[in-house]
This record gives sequence, C-alpha cells and structure tokens, in this order.
Amino acid sequence: MPDAKALRPAVFLDRDGTICEEMGYLNHLSRLHIFPFAAAAIKKLNRAGLPVIVVTNQSGISRGIFPESLVAQIHARITEELSAGGARIDGYYYCSHTRQDDCACRKPLPGLLEQAAREHGLRLDRSFVVGDRYADVELAQGVGGRGVLVLTGYGRGEYELHRQEWPRQPEAVVEDLSAAVDAILGELL
Repeated sequence: MPDAKALRPAVFLDRDGTICEEMGYLNHLSRLHIFPFAAAAIKKLNRAGLPVIVVTNQSGISRGIFPESLVAQIHARITEELSAGGARIDGYYYCSHTRQDDCACRKPLPGLLEQAAREHGLRLDRSFVVGDRYADVELAQGVGGRGVLVLTGYGRGEYELHRQEWPRQPEAVVEDLSAAVDAILGELL
C-alpha cells in the first residue's frame, strides 16, 4: 500500500441528477440526457489532475426494472458524449442492490469508494463526493471526505424539505455540477 501522502484526492460524482437528468429509473438509453454543462465541468477537474469517478446506486437491476447490460450501455454513452466535449471519467462504480440486500456498497455505505480508492490509489479523506441526495453527502463524510450537494435532480427538494433533519450539513450546497467543480477547485488550488 502506498504511503498516505502519496495517495491522490479524487472527485466522486453521483450519476443521475448530477451528470445527467434524474429520470427515476433510467431504464432505457433514450432517456439519458446529460446536462449541457457536465463535459466542461468535468474537463476542468481533468485539467487539474483530479481523478473523476462515478459512483451510483442502480437497484433497478435487482428489482428487475432494467438489465445490468443497460448500465454498461449508459456508461459507454456518457463516456462518448463527455469525450466529445474533451472530458474523461476515470472509473464507474455502481451498486445493483436494494437496501434490503444488506451489502456494503449501496450509498451511503463506503464500499464503492473503498474499491475505487484501492484500484486508483486515492486518498478518501481528501476527496469530494458531489451528488443530489443527502446519501452522497453522508458517503463523503463517512470516509472523512467532503460532501457537495447540487440542487439539480433531487437536490433542491432534499435540501429545502429535509436539511433540518440532517445530522451534519454538506460542506457546500451549489446550483449544479459546474458550480461544484468551481468550489472544489477553489478550495484545492
């Protein structure tokens, strides 16, 4: 295991509601709509040398709503569209389980982040998680990282309706992924 000082921070991005429009269950490729600002925002992280990793709960697989092969197709399309804008995702990690499956990888549990950290040499306590659900914030805080809530997707409703119930607030609440990237780069650089 490399020395902790040699490990890099990363930016972990939720998928639905953060990179692309929230559709409930994204059960067909035709329903994928990437936000127009996503490629430019991710490209800024790439240029700053920060690994960008997608972490997403996809319980629709276990529920029989869509096949696992669709997740691969969606990730390939996201990669293709972001690449056309000069942006790159360094890895995709997803949990196909429901809450009842008692796994270690369903957000806000840290399994996906821990796997990505091992495979990419990442330091989680210096990393950020950006997402539109409080579970993304909890995920970040659970590994000592920083959680950024975007108000796209479910974010605005989560924040306006439930923030008083949260045991810890996000490190930042921003309009969208573009603003999240600017806040992250402002803190790191």
